Amino acid sequence: MGKKWLYVDIPLMDYEEARELQLEIVQARKHTTFDRNVVLFLEHPSVFTLGRRGERGHLKVTEAFLKSKGVPIVHVERGGDITYHGHGQLVVYPIIYLGKEGLGVKEYVTGLEEVMIRSAGDFGIKSERDPRNRGVWIGNNKLGSIGIAIRHGISFHGFAFNVNLAMEPFTWINPCGLQEIGMTSLERELSGKMPMEEVRDAVRSHMENIFEVELELINLGKLRMLLKKS
Repeated sequence: MGKKWLYVDIPLMDYEEARELQLEIVQARKHTTFDRNVVLFLEHPSVFTLGRRGERGHLKVTEAFLKSKGVPIVHVERGGDITYHGHGQLVVYPIIYLGKEGLGVKEYVTGLEEVMIRSAGDFGIKSERDPRNRGVWIGNNKLGSIGIAIRHGISFHGFAFNVNLAMEPFTWINPCGLQEIGMTSLERELSGKMPMEEVRDAVRSHMENIFEVELELINLGKLRMLLKKS
């Protein structure tokens, strides 16, 4: 594996802060000498996000109800409809210059799906793709969601892999804008909490194998310093 992507392991980060960080990396790659792909691993506090195709009509509860629960709604530029992020969900944001990596969009998204499929398989869970919606499914229940945006040929946003998160907030929406589907998690499928570090390790390993790269660990402070210098 000759190629190296920078890899930042973040326990928890507010959604808007993570989005701004991604946009900063995209701009650095476009306008300066910063020439590294970056992959962010993190969890978010509770938040609903609406993608480019997102409709508030897919929200089953009032915004006043969400406010009482302390859960904001954020409009974002990624593909897809409405989804939920929360503690216990592993979110992975690869900020990748696709053309320079020789990756087409469909190939890249398929690779992200494969990362989740293989990671679930490491824990004895068989999951698969579904033509209704990109992501990873177990029957009629969605285990992992994908939503990306591409700006100046650089992909950002990424995928959300349900590990130990509370599932109730998904009942407040039509997940991904689809009706009559369910959501699931590794915890639900295995009837027990999963060690998040083991899941992060599995996802990191499969990303390296599928995209034939080495993920080079860097802390967030060092990344911000590199971006500031570029």
